Amino acid sequence: MTIQNSRALASTRRSFLLSTVAIAAAATLPYASLAQTETPRGGSVSINIGTEPPVLVLIAHSAGAAYYISGKATESLLTYDKDFNPQPLLATEWKVSDDGLRYWFKLREGVRWHDGKDFTAEDVAFSILALKENHPRGRATYATVQTVNVLNPHEVEIILSKPAPYLLTAFASFESPIVPKHLYEGTKVSENPHNVAPVGTGPYKFVEWVRGSHALFVRNEDYWGAPKPYLDQIIFRFIIDPAAAVAAIETGEVQVSTANLPLTDIDRLKANPNLVVETKPAPYSPSIARAEFNLENPYLGDIRVRHAIAHAIDKDFIVNTVYLGYATRLDGPVSPDLVKFYTPDLPKYEFDPAKAEKLLDEAGYKRGADGFRFKLFIDPTQPSGPPKQTAEYFAQALAKVGIKVELRTQDFATFVKRIFTDRDFDIAIEGMSNLYDPTVGIQRLYWSKNFKPGVPFSNGSKYVNPEVDHLLETAAVEVDPSKRKQLFNEFQKLVVEDLPTLDIVTPSVITVYDKRVKNLRVGAEDLWSNGGDIYFEG
Repeated sequence: MTIQNSRALASTRRSFLLSTVAIAAAATLPYASLAQTETPRGGSVSINIGTEPPVLVLIAHSAGAAYYISGKATESLLTYDKDFNPQPLLATEWKVSDDGLRYWFKLREGVRWHDGKDFTAEDVAFSILALKENHPRGRATYATVQTVNVLNPHEVEIILSKPAPYLLTAFASFESPIVPKHLYEGTKVSENPHNVAPVGTGPYKFVEWVRGSHALFVRNEDYWGAPKPYLDQIIFRFIIDPAAAVAAIETGEVQVSTANLPLTDIDRLKANPNLVVETKPAPYSPSIARAEFNLENPYLGDIRVRHAIAHAIDKDFIVNTVYLGYATRLDGPVSPDLVKFYTPDLPKYEFDPAKAEKLLDEAGYKRGADGFRFKLFIDPTQPSGPPKQTAEYFAQALAKVGIKVELRTQDFATFVKRIFTDRDFDIAIEGMSNLYDPTVGIQRLYWSKNFKPGVPFSNGSKYVNPEVDHLLETAAVEVDPSKRKQLFNEFQKLVVEDLPTLDIVTPSVITVYDKRVKNLRVGAEDLWSNGGDIYFEG
């Protein structure tokens, strides 16, 4: 590092500390009335996202914590309003052929990467193929993409082998980032250093990532969408400790908090006149909490054991006691927030410990002298909060029907490696995103061809059902909406019967923020948008 660069970095860190202190002090002042004719510029917003992600750009990863960050620097072709209607971003025009096999995009001119290079159709073509090859969901999203043709520097076409009726909704910035070809070509995309030091076209430029603390982004003064962005900087904080997370939002150390807020503190936060507490879902990606069974385990490979576990679990108790009512019971793989594909008419495994005992006896697993039939490990995705509390409840409930359960906790990175690489697990308590379409967000979890050790958030149970595969593959290319919905209805009934996973709840998405932060949640991408519209009032 040169002396000049070292001084610049030190200055940036001082700015980070000063801005944090200034905002914290401002939180104690009365809110000024703001008579304005234009959106105010300036200020800093700190956002606590809790878990520290492994990357900051989602070209080859789907880590949920990075959803908040990736699109601020690396944009995609489109954005979406609240009704999922596509809106221009890096693309200004688009057309889909009548047969659904050709997608044409006209690209925005005069756009430059953060390093000053011109953005062109070459970058788009490279990125779409990179997503198809490297992204955990991209394998399904772009499965039918045959070629991506550069027609001229500002026009590109995508040619499909089969229709992909969901594709026009796939070009959100966090979901399908466009990365600079000149910095990625010839490298292993999943290990490219710019995945942790982004160079994009977005409204915010990467400055630093201090591990365990924060990632800092500042206004892109050369942004094509001027006068956006309005903020001077956005700071993403990684505050894991629940008490510290609450203190940070209450004192103004952070202005937005999306994670690790104890549910027992939500009512108090609601009473704070300086804060807004919202529980509305994230439209682009409804999430669910579920238990995933490792079907390679000889006990869990027996469907009678899985059904017994389902009857031993009281989901309503989890809703009311673990989530304190900030969740909805779930009996299938599709969240009710994904309204278009949700099916309420599914078989339900009602809480019935006696039936669970009977099923386990019939399976040949009698209680031993110690009162237990066999032992399982259970791993929650987080070492605290509802995931851990749900795992603790599972251990208690299963012990009552004779299944001994040992709880193991670890950090998120270790959990992902244990489940999806080492496959050293029996039951995993995890959250999964449905995303905007089942082909993209749900197929990956049940499709036998997506059992890929080492690929996170794939078919971790190693579930195989040819009929399910057929339904998923047919729905992925069906252009008739009613037929497509019926295919997904049949899929849901099959997997609820087979029970490779036990779906538990749809948690409420709780966001707490300083009431002076405006335009925080815009469009279908919500908090995962590029953030160019956010401003600080006062």
